[in-house]
Amino acid sequence: MNAPLEFPPGAELHEVVSALRAARQHWRRTQGRTAEASGRELPSREVLSGVVEALRGALFPMRLGPSDLRVEGEDYYVGHTLRTVLAQLQQQVQLELGLRARHRGEDGREAAQLAAQLVDAFAQRLPAIRGLLDSDVLAAYQGDPAASSVDEVLLCYPGIRATINHRLAHALYALGAPLVARVIAELAHAETGIDIHPGAQIGAGFFIDHGTGVVIGETAVIGERVRIYQNVTLGARSFPAEADGVLTKGLPRHPIVEDEVVIYAGATVLGRITLGRGAVIGGNVWLTHSVPPGQVLTQADHQKTSTS
Repeated sequence: MNAPLEFPPGAELHEVVSALRAARQHWRRTQGRTAEASGRELPSREVLSGVVEALRGALFPMRLGPSDLRVEGEDYYVGHTLRTVLAQLQQQVQLELGLRARHRGEDGREAAQLAAQLVDAFAQRLPAIRGLLDSDVLAAYQGDPAASSVDEVLLCYPGIRATINHRLAHALYALGAPLVARVIAELAHAETGIDIHPGAQIGAGFFIDHGTGVVIGETAVIGERVRIYQNVTLGARSFPAEADGVLTKGLPRHPIVEDEVVIYAGATVLGRITLGRGAVIGGNVWLTHSVPPGQVLTQADHQKTSTS
């Protein structure tokens, strides 16, 4: 049997607690956080994880909802779920908006009203999100010969899991809750290995095959019916900085991928370049220049162009 754990003496533990309090206070002073809230300031990953799971069920009740759900009870289940989960989401958005207001030196009294308005606007977008996700599921089924049904795609494919999170997160990001959106994106990243920034704009019929290691940056713009494979990066080539050395935020620095482009495994596409409609980017290509519509670019072709 393992020996019982021995806890440190109370006096030493008290010193640790005091030192941790001093570290917190130092951080708050150096970050200008003098007006601390009495409770939790930041959105909760745990709560948002439950929110996403419930929204998945509300979007696809007979496939991702409870196992005992019947068709005749779909509307009741969806309505009850949304009433509960949107209230939880509103609380998380309110935390973000209140924290942002305090950082700006404002009192944050309007955070509750603004959060309610934001979440109501988000709820109105859910039918359109469901339509986009239907196109994504069909794209995966039609684009993968190993897929036996659309149900298999929805239940099993990590690319669809990540895309569901992204569609939800992108709506929240666009409406003004970027921190909540980022948490939702990172939940999918942790689970699937697919890292999609919620700011990325992605059109209908999007298919990530296999998916592990995919990275899509904040300002990437992806058209319709685009297919990418594992370990693809749509990233930035350079990171301009301000005079104080802090990286400049919000500049368009990621690729534009037009409709019907295919990017095979391991390709790295960097900078604000454009992959023209119908272009095919081969595996392991390192690409920093635009590609015209319809061009097929393999690693061998790219190496010849680079050395010529």
